[in-house]
Amino acid sequence: MERLWAPWRIGYILSDKKEQGCIFCNALKVNNDEEKLILYRSKHSFIIMNLYPYNAGHLMVVPNRHLSSPLELTDEEQLDLFKLVNLGIRTIQKVMKPEGFNLGMNLGKTAGAGIDDHIHIHIVPRWNGDTNFMPTISDTKVISEALKETYKKLRGAIG
Repeated sequence: MERLWAPWRIGYILSDKKEQGCIFCNALKVNNDEEKLILYRSKHSFIIMNLYPYNAGHLMVVPNRHLSSPLELTDEEQLDLFKLVNLGIRTIQKVMKPEGFNLGMNLGKTAGAGIDDHIHIHIVPRWNGDTNFMPTISDTKVISEALKETYKKLRGAIG
């Protein structure tokens, strides 16, 4: 039997999974971007790393206002949100050199939204061969770099 060691997961295993309030609103209020994995803040939106990523470098672009639908965004907020999507893509390209990206929003629980009351756009970098037997056979995803290391690289290159 082959073993995968992921000692950083113990923090998640032992953590209280029931954060009070909205995780995005809570992160935005804290004055410690590194602790909350916020890479960039603009007037109407921010870029935050996904704490439980599909791939290394998985980011989310989130409006500052707590909204459950993109239909509620003002024109200015829409433009700002998409400018940060582009900034996220450019930064990941520069640092991680992916071969493609998945971009998306899940609107509502039925559509797969883990957080359905505060919209956000996922940016997931992809590499040829990044989907292999592990998720299929063992329901395990291998992330090749610790979140804090990826954060430092992306934070140093953003903007």
